[in-house]
Amino acid sequence: MDAERVSVDAMIQLIHVSKVYDRRAALSDVTLDIEKGEFVLLMGPSGAGKSTLLRMLIGAERPDQGQIFVQGKNVTKLRPSEVPYLRRRVGSVFQDFRLLPKKSVSENVALPLAVQGVSPADIRRKVTEALRAVGVEHKRDQLPHSLSAGEHQRVCIARAIVNGPTVLLADEPTGNLDPALTGEIIELFKLINARGTTVVVATHDPHVMGLVNRRVITLVGGVLAPDPQVPA
Repeated sequence: MDAERVSVDAMIQLIHVSKVYDRRAALSDVTLDIEKGEFVLLMGPSGAGKSTLLRMLIGAERPDQGQIFVQGKNVTKLRPSEVPYLRRRVGSVFQDFRLLPKKSVSENVALPLAVQGVSPADIRRKVTEALRAVGVEHKRDQLPHSLSAGEHQRVCIARAIVNGPTVLLADEPTGNLDPALTGEIIELFKLINARGTTVVVATHDPHVMGLVNRRVITLVGGVLAPDPQVPA
């Protein structure tokens, strides 16, 4: 890839991206492309820079150097007022984006739509579709404390896809789940990807790599490792 050119085919593109916190490099000169419709695993140990990279893709962090493009839009040049529009196209499941404990499942999933001023009728329809897609429509009136760990994560995914995003980012989405539930959540991401959504899952769990069998991008100490051969 010509690292100085913006790819017209890439859904996500990072060009020489670096980020430093307290003189420690979280990312160092990272350049990569993720194509439309790909399912990519972002692997690496804790502190490798995975979360920083994902947060940059939704405009929650800014690089110190380099440029980031999502659907051809330069995220690094967005004004603060433009970031919410980016997040309508990029769904995210982050460990610190938890469900609101005093709101029902359907109310939690509806939040991204409510802040956009979507009509109540459209909110009901889209929330129902999202909950059905992740298999927890029957939990719509329950509060988060009554959900199992797997159900909680499914609701978080429903909230991330309720806008119909073109990209779905997930940061350690199976970190607190047992192997059986991990498999269920990964299968759910595969279904979302099969519908055309570009999916990027950050994880340090090698078990997940065996479940996905797709392209792997590895970060070690903020540095991008060479791509291994994609499994057949």
